[in-house]
Amino acid sequence: MAKWGEGDPRWIVEERPDGTNVNNWHWVEKNATGWSKEKLKELLVGMVIEDDEYFGELTELTNIDGEATANNRKAKLIFFYEWVLKGEWSGKLKSGDKKHKGKFNIPNLSEENDADEVDVEFSCNTQTDESYKVKEFLRKKGTKEIQDKLAKYISDLKQEYGKGAILPTKNGQQPDAKKLTNSTNKAREELNKLVVTSPNKGSKVGVKIHTKKLTGKQEFMCSAQDLYRSLTDKGMVQAFTGGPVDMEVEKGGRFSLMHGNVTGEFVDLVPGKKIVQRWRVKSWPDAHYSEVTFDFEEKEGVTELRLTQTGVPESEFERTKEGWIINYWNRIKQTFGYGTNIF
Repeated sequence: MAKWGEGDPRWIVEERPDGTNVNNWHWVEKNATGWSKEKLKELLVGMVIEDDEYFGELTELTNIDGEATANNRKAKLIFFYEWVLKGEWSGKLKSGDKKHKGKFNIPNLSEENDADEVDVEFSCNTQTDESYKVKEFLRKKGTKEIQDKLAKYISDLKQEYGKGAILPTKNGQQPDAKKLTNSTNKAREELNKLVVTSPNKGSKVGVKIHTKKLTGKQEFMCSAQDLYRSLTDKGMVQAFTGGPVDMEVEKGGRFSLMHGNVTGEFVDLVPGKKIVQRWRVKSWPDAHYSEVTFDFEEKEGVTELRLTQTGVPESEFERTKEGWIINYWNRIKQTFGYGTNIF
């Protein structure tokens, strides 16, 4: 790392008054799960949905299952949230006194969906004509109003956690969180275009598979430890893959990413030096794994990563080679600012 005012300019992002973690050059993650649960309760519980004929109310959130995090790298904000919400409602015809009750379900509140794409499902506890009418009123009118509340949650999440994630610049000014978030989301739209191969029809265990060895080399403008973390830290892997990740970072630990298209397990881990994995793509012949080795070497201002992959099905070789570049290296460089020219 260069000292103030000297050294490779690529390492100096922007001067800060305290000189600490310059502009959050390193990955910063804040847990927003607890805050989110309280915010969702505040927005939804007690919410009234009515018109001249019907009255309805969301009375309780019985289940709030999920998590939320706010991440920053070089003043680039990335938010992850994934929630399944379940609750109860009550309602009635304004012309009558009989109350009806039921349940509502929100199964897909996540950063992958805009608020107006989130599903809201209603059911009623009793099967009568009147309870059905109340339930249908809540479904038709309530869905949009609930989506508006969820849009408010998303906006408040970014506002609340964007403030602490972005550090002030050398002039003491706070960057525009909304502007940075919007630019990040546009970048992630491009990143979310996965290269996925079509399954091989008729692939069976026990069939002889012709394989090839794949090698490659990339340079990243970061330390070896930062690059190692980008491949082993769950939050960072979620950031560059653009979706949920299951990962146990230990010898024998399993991983699943890119919506289950890439799976495997860790064979060896040497922090900042080496990662060895059993690795496969979903479209490969059943139960066939390759062995992937990542070797890290720090040089002047960059880290060189050497990839060695044995056991790649011959028919999948070119697609696998392309997949590493598009789904891993390009994404890591763009997401975390580790970019150098690919060669």
